[in-house]
Amino acid sequence: MTRALKVTGKVLLIILGIVIALLLVIFVYHRIMLAKEESLIEEPIGQMVEVDGKKMCVYSSGSGEHTLLFLSGSGTASPILDFKSLYSQFEDQRIVVIEKFGYGYSDISGDDRSFDTILRQDREALSKVGITGPYVLCPHSMSGLEAILWAQNYPDEVEAIVGLDMCVPRSYDSYDVKATVRYEMLGAFARETGIIRFFYTDSMLPEGLSKQEKKIYKAIAAKKAVNADIMSESKAIEDAVKEIDSKPVPDVPMLMFSSDGKETGLDNWIGLQKDYAKGLKNAELIELDCGHYVHNHEPERISREIVAFLGGLSDKK
Repeated sequence: MTRALKVTGKVLLIILGIVIALLLVIFVYHRIMLAKEESLIEEPIGQMVEVDGKKMCVYSSGSGEHTLLFLSGSGTASPILDFKSLYSQFEDQRIVVIEKFGYGYSDISGDDRSFDTILRQDREALSKVGITGPYVLCPHSMSGLEAILWAQNYPDEVEAIVGLDMCVPRSYDSYDVKATVRYEMLGAFARETGIIRFFYTDSMLPEGLSKQEKKIYKAIAAKKAVNADIMSESKAIEDAVKEIDSKPVPDVPMLMFSSDGKETGLDNWIGLQKDYAKGLKNAELIELDCGHYVHNHEPERISREIVAFLGGLSDKK
């Protein structure tokens, strides 16, 4: 018995040594690649403006009657590139993508990430680049909360909301912030060690990106994925939901696209969005048979529906 335990112990030590050696190799490779990739991301795709003493990136293109303002979901490494499959479908509208602190080319603030702060900073960044409302807010996932707050607090700035599988307040009724933070800490460990590189493969990125754009996306993810700002946002969700619940539902037209819900981790994902839409004066929900990043799975259909929706808004003016 003692001999068997000794053999088992030696095997475990050998396995542990192999794992540590492998992690060391990955870590060294990761650091070498980070240095090489700096040249890929030194020139921002968008305009950098100073907000609260740090730099925030805002991308804009095109012109038209409506301004489509895209707000990314939690942890999306490169919002500007993530939304490209969808916003490149529009030729006659103004397109704007905000990269909040901790995302894309924007700095990591390390400061308060309450949703009121995020909203204030987004509005200030837009003002500094000369982009004014009203906006058609296009939030993905967690940013649905910011869009709802925006419409509640500044209704004159919001022409409509187009939800790209957006979260609604009831999405977080069973939210476990401690479990989320533990999961994000693992993600941060994966970024620091370089393991994160195994997750951001070409097949995991939007199909509409060029090879060069995929390289840029992966470089940004390797440097910034699951940073302190992302984790601070997760901790602020409960307070954001309480604030939203304390105010009337927004009185703006809403077009909501819902995924099949399988990647969200919630059994009643579509039902929650349906319930929220029923409580609004002017809302339509379109169910899509695809994953959570609906704007990457169904950009052509979503863009056609948005164009029709915008046409309806124009007719009512």
